[in-house]
Amino acid sequence: MVRKGRRRKRTIKKTLLVILLILLLLAVGALVVVKVFTVERVVVKGNKLYEDEVISRWVLDDEHSWNTLYVFLKYRFQEPEAIPFVDTMEIHMRSPHTIEIQVYEKGLIGYVEIGSVGQNAYFDKDGIVVETSSELIEGIPCIRGLSVDSVVLYEKLPIQGKSVLKNLLALTQLLKKYQLVPDIISYGADMTYSLEYGQVKVLLGSAESFDDKVIRLVQILPSLEGMGGTLHLESWTENVTDIRFEKTP
Repeated sequence: MVRKGRRRKRTIKKTLLVILLILLLLAVGALVVVKVFTVERVVVKGNKLYEDEVISRWVLDDEHSWNTLYVFLKYRFQEPEAIPFVDTMEIHMRSPHTIEIQVYEKGLIGYVEIGSVGQNAYFDKDGIVVETSSELIEGIPCIRGLSVDSVVLYEKLPIQGKSVLKNLLALTQLLKKYQLVPDIISYGADMTYSLEYGQVKVLLGSAESFDDKVIRLVQILPSLEGMGGTLHLESWTENVTDIRFEKTP
């Protein structure tokens, strides 16, 4: 009986020692998490529409977001709150003091005004409406001359005539490729296209030879900086190279 009592006491002591050791390790671990994993630097990549500070505030959005480990684990189990014009965001912990936010913005290529609801419908290179908003995003051209009364998110712009949308998408992508994105792209009732860059209007005419006309525009537009008027490219071809610029009186 005495031996059994002694063994029982030793077992209790060992159990208590193990418990104390576990508690000590947990306390040390908690101290490390609190003192070591602190957000001192936030690196934001891939963002063009929003400033770094805006993205940082959007992601580090609660009272515990001072801790890098907490932020990292939080976004392993949930998606960041949706932000307009942003497709997804990935959050990485690059060091105990550094959080990296990789932003994937929606590929906006133009927008149409939906006057009935006071919204702008932004679409991508395939003509799919990816966002509706009253905000105006710099560097995204407004498409005018289209009859659009309503749109459905993640569906194609409801434009009559497949060639109209096809030609507009080809033109917007071509202008983006050559870094000649205008303020406004207009489609006329006579099935012609025009561009507006500040006080300069460019008449492109029909959809024929868009590539060649835009290449010519690359060479001409810089020389018109600070001027106002109309540039006539509607009749330009490889054989008819007459180009006129009518200055605004």
